Amino acid sequence: MVPAAAVVVTGAAIAANLVPSADAAPVLPAKTPAQLIADVAGTHKVPPPLTGTVVETTSLGLPQLPQAGSPTSLSSLLTGSHTVKVYWQDAKHFRLAVPQSLSETDIIRNGTTGWLWESNSNTVTKFNLSPDNSKKPGGAAAEARSKAEAKAKAAGMPQLSEPLTPQQAANEVLQKVGKTTLVSTQSNVDVAGQAAYQLVLAPKDARSTIGSVRIAIDGKTAVPLRLQVFAKGGTTPAFQVGYTSISYTAPSSANFNFTPPAGAKVTTPGAKDAQGTASPSASDMAGAGTYGSGWLAVAELPSSSLLPGSSGTGSPASQAPSSSSANGSPLSGSSQEIISAILGSAKPVSGSWGSGQLLHTSLLNVLITGGKIYVGAVNPSVLYAAVGHTTAVG
Repeated sequence: MVPAAAVVVTGAAIAANLVPSADAAPVLPAKTPAQLIADVAGTHKVPPPLTGTVVETTSLGLPQLPQAGSPTSLSSLLTGSHTVKVYWQDAKHFRLAVPQSLSETDIIRNGTTGWLWESNSNTVTKFNLSPDNSKKPGGAAAEARSKAEAKAKAAGMPQLSEPLTPQQAANEVLQKVGKTTLVSTQSNVDVAGQAAYQLVLAPKDARSTIGSVRIAIDGKTAVPLRLQVFAKGGTTPAFQVGYTSISYTAPSSANFNFTPPAGAKVTTPGAKDAQGTASPSASDMAGAGTYGSGWLAVAELPSSSLLPGSSGTGSPASQAPSSSSANGSPLSGSSQEIISAILGSAKPVSGSWGSGQLLHTSLLNVLITGGKIYVGAVNPSVLYAAVGHTTAVG
């Protein structure tokens, strides 16, 4: 559950069901966990040009959610399986296509311009991107998006310039490896027809709800092919993203060219569309904060970003958002209905920190209290400790 700006930016990077191979472990030269980490996070941090199909599944044990049909909808991001075609030249030239029945959603970056196209609604979002990751002058729209990206990254959310491929997911995780992490290896695996090492990371602190993170690494190219997150005590992944097919061939440059279709509604974050409605910008992240770090990181969001008109003290079920986002929430009507369905299963909790509502899933815990929402892959005690003690993002 994140603000709409982050949902839109990351939505098209999500992909479909991945079934681990049951074949015998392939034979590869022995490597230590430290060598594998160096391979991925060092000289091989940026993958070579490639094309392939990525698949993703999310299984958090959430209640049945309303279905919106779009791969960028909140229900699609939180449940089920999705497929993505990947065309990767480099970090500034890529295309991720999410095919569906009679429709398609694409996220494209071509140099300093990014596009999100949803054919079912014939809507296009255009992103003006800095040529590097530093802040550049370029008008209010570019500055607003730069601030929103910085806030999203600080809150642990992927950016448009870093699509959620297995490589990006693995790099995000490996950046957090330190004294709080147990690192080991498991038997080699076959992923997308490639012999791969399997690196395993696990938190030392029992307050994390993550049991382990397993990263399959191509034995020849050191490209991360699959990332799986297991909840503590879980035997199947709560989240996984990985390739089902991959070819290390450069995609045609035509894949990165995009012109909005005739009649499409085009908006730019930070600007105003033809109806005068502000597109998602840095303001969507106003009031966000963080507590803790690494495996025990907690994100704080204003409850109004998900529940317009909410004070954070009542029952989530009684705070059902309207079908319009005009009440101050950046979420669409369908997303607000989904949030209500999820939070309707939250239970009342209280303690010396105060009182609120707690939603438990197999991997994440969510606390709503005092006009704030606290989210983390941590035990509830860590969320309670975060109340009133977060550091502002950005």
